[in-house]
This record gives sequence, structure tokens and C-alpha cells, in this order.
Amino acid sequence: MIRRSALAALVALTIGGAAACTDSGQADEGFGPGAAGIGDPYFPTYGNGGYDVKDYALVLRYDPGSDRLEGTATITATATQNLSRFNLDFRGPEVSAVTVDGAAAAEQKREADELVVTPAAGLRKDSTFTTVVTYGGVPQPITSPELGTGGWLATPTGAIALGQPESASSWYPVNDHPRDKATFALEMTVPNGTSALSNGAPGEKTEKDGWTTWRWRESAPMASYLSTVVIGDFRVTTGSHQGKPIVTAVDNTLAKDSNADKAMARTGEVADFLATQFGPYPFDAYGGVVVVDNRIRYALETQSRPVYSDSFFSSSTSEWVVAHELAHQWFGDSVSIGAWRDIWLNEGFATYAEWLWAEHDEGVPVRTSFDRAYETIRWEDPTFDPGTSGLFGNSVYIRGGLTVHALREEVGDDSFFRILKEWTAQKRNANATTEEFIALAERISGKPLREFLMAWLTSKTPPPKPGD
Repeated sequence: MIRRSALAALVALTIGGAAACTDSGQADEGFGPGAAGIGDPYFPTYGNGGYDVKDYALVLRYDPGSDRLEGTATITATATQNLSRFNLDFRGPEVSAVTVDGAAAAEQKREADELVVTPAAGLRKDSTFTTVVTYGGVPQPITSPELGTGGWLATPTGAIALGQPESASSWYPVNDHPRDKATFALEMTVPNGTSALSNGAPGEKTEKDGWTTWRWRESAPMASYLSTVVIGDFRVTTGSHQGKPIVTAVDNTLAKDSNADKAMARTGEVADFLATQFGPYPFDAYGGVVVVDNRIRYALETQSRPVYSDSFFSSSTSEWVVAHELAHQWFGDSVSIGAWRDIWLNEGFATYAEWLWAEHDEGVPVRTSFDRAYETIRWEDPTFDPGTSGLFGNSVYIRGGLTVHALREEVGDDSFFRILKEWTAQKRNANATTEEFIALAERISGKPLREFLMAWLTSKTPPPKPGD
């Protein structure tokens, strides 16, 4: 993500009780409730325990006139323990029915921001089970004094579902933490003439009785905060790039052939350049969406199809933000963080991609960008483990980029780019930590790097510039 202001996604403080199993037979066999929280030290109740989601399949209908969203979410998961009960993060509309493996749930109830499901029979460890949640109503945004507004945002012509670190739970039931990545499919039915853009490759688009169903499929595992749907009046451009579909869209309130249109038209070119630096592009589709909404003053790396605020395109040289968000397709999307304290692994490399692109496209040396950025840092603020209030601060972004370049100068270009390409290959579709990155960098370079890198990530005094 990259921001224009503090208005962005926010943290959901999900609360879920852990009631004892009421079935004595299940209790005797070691069945119990899944934890109401995945265990992230920043957000202890974020996500849930007891299962691992494999796929989300959403079949939804949205009426912009009433802002009513209704339909079903089918969630395919594997139990990681003997489960008597499990939680889903869900702030969305009223739930009318829940089934587990085709049988009505023995109980489903809302507890704060959680949907708590007790299946008719216990779920054995390692078994695959399918939960179908039927719901409908008017979704609400998620708000936080610290991190702003995100999630489902109604607009004059539709809606935008967007935000970090949480937004998905405002419009579908989910295990809402990057550690539980899953494939994702969306069928969104909207009035004819309205676009509905989402992640992944487009499927068949059909019309019936004044309504159009748009279909999307993301076949690579995706962290839930990277899922999106953007509904409204857009100029949609479709095509093919490197044998894969490319879909871009620009809000129709912007003039045709605007800076935003021109930047979106370079999406494939920017992605191709980054592939020379980071390794093969990791997904089955390319794209981007430009929105006009004063509540969204940031860009977010929603998987395969980033969403950008129009505020980034006031200049004719705006491709730096495209480079930033497309770099996240490798760093953050394909290789996702294991915990939110590791967010520099996303933002530091995306910032560095801006510098690489500036050198490639404008002739500005990376070292020049490094030197300029070095003078702007408040060194008291750490890059690694920045705390919840520092998740989207300059130290995560800019100091993260400085750390990446310092590593490059320390190990040399051959080792540096080997580190990047092996990292994105080894951790593709998985999660990663700072410790794992340091271990890989040390193995490839043959140098002890932990003390060096942790100084750049956490020292309260400026590390010496490379070469000084």
C-alpha cells in the first residue's frame, strides 16, 4: 500500500468467545472450539484458529440504489484440530442460514465482529469441510480513530470494498489474517451498465432481466485484505499481455486519455521491467483500477489488480505509484507476511521498486534516490516491528527502501539480485518472516548479515551510508 493521508484501512478488534463443547461424545474424543484469533502479537483476535481456508467462492448481488448486498459465501477449509465450533470474522449484513457439509449448523450466532458456527457434528482434524453462509443487508464501513475508514464504502454509482489491514470482513465471512491465504472466486450481479471489478482473471459475463453478472477468479492463494470489489461507472479496457488477461479501469468522471489512463496503459510495461529484477510475474492476470473517492487517498496492492486513488495522477509522470503497487505483487501478495510486524518486507521492497523504475524510466540513479531518502528519516522509528501505530509510517516505507539498498551495496549486485529472485521463488504463494529473509541473504551472500540488517531496520541512530 501507499497512502496520501491517514484515511485508509483499519484494524478490526474481533472478539469471539470460546464456549465449551456441549456434546459429551465430542468432548470425550478431544473436540473443542477453534481459537477466536490466529495469534498475531499486534492483533491477538485477528483471524481465527482451528482451520485453514482453501477457497472462498462468493455469489453476490448488489443494488446500488438501496446499497443492499445479498448472496452466499462458500468457504472450503481443512480442520487443523478436532473442531466442535469455529469462528469467522464477519462485520457484514444479517446472516439467514449457515450449513456445514450440507447440514444446517446446530447453532450460528453473532458475537461482536465474529460469526460463531457450531456444526451439526464435530469436524475431525485434517478433514476438509464446506461452509455456506447466506446473508443480506446493507454493509457498513469499518472505522478506527487510529487508522481511518475502510471496508465496504457505498458510492453514488456503486461501492468500493478496500482496505488494510482489514476490509474483507465487512462484506463476506472470512479468516481475516494474511497467514491464512486462499484462492478466491467472485460472481457479482449488478444492474446493466454498471461495472464490477475484482481480483484475478475475468470469466464469462452474462446479462439477464436488466442485471449483469461479472465473474472473477484468483487461482493463486491470496491474503484476505488483498481481495476487492469495485462497483460503479468505469472505462474498462481489456486485452492480453504475456499471454495473460490484462484488465484496467478508470473512473468515468475523469477525462478520457487522462494521466490515469496513460499510467494504466503502462501496467504491462512496468510489470515486465520488474520481472527482470524480481523474477517471473507471479499471477495469472494483470491490471489496475483508478477510483475517485475522497475517502480513498491511497493505493492498495489488491492481488493482480491494484486499486489507485486518482490523486496520484495529477502529474504526467505518475508511473512510480504503478511500480510501487506492482512490486507488491511479488513482495506482499505472492510472498506474504507471516505477522504484521514484518510489513517492511512488503513496503521496503515496493519503495525500492520506485527507485529502480526511476532509474530505468527517467535516468535517476538508485543511489541518488537513496541519498535523498536518507536525509528524511526519523531514526527513532523502527522499520521492523514498528507497532500498530507505525504500520504505515515513513520508517516502514522509506527506511525499508534504504535497508534494501544498503543490503545491495553490502553484498554486491550479483548476490543481491540472486537473493531477490530466490526469495520470490522459494516463498511464492507462502508466508515469510524477517528472520527467514536474513537467513536467505546470509546463505546466498556467504556473509554474516543479521547485525548489519537489524541496524538498518531498528537502530535509533543513522547507520553509516554505504561507501562513506
